[in-house]
Amino acid sequence: MNFIAVISISIIVFFIGLIGIFINRKNILLIINCVELNLLAINFAFLISSFYLDDVLGQIYTIFILVVAAAETSIGLAILVVYYR
Repeated sequence: MNFIAVISISIIVFFIGLIGIFINRKNILLIINCVELNLLAINFAFLISSFYLDDVLGQIYTIFILVVAAAETSIGLAILVVYYR
């Protein structure tokens, strides 16, 4: 596969997550899942560009984004549990 086709998959996934954020403003779990989908699309773009450019920097950015995504999910779910209690 060429670079444009793979990046277009990442762009499509990103816009699906973005549309999901704007459509589902009431359900906080779906918003968190859509934010995670956006971060997944960004990670995928970084990894693909890192592969095609033969550079390690995209992989390092991906690890940092995964750490931030895990922290964001755990904090969001903790707030959700406290809110519904």
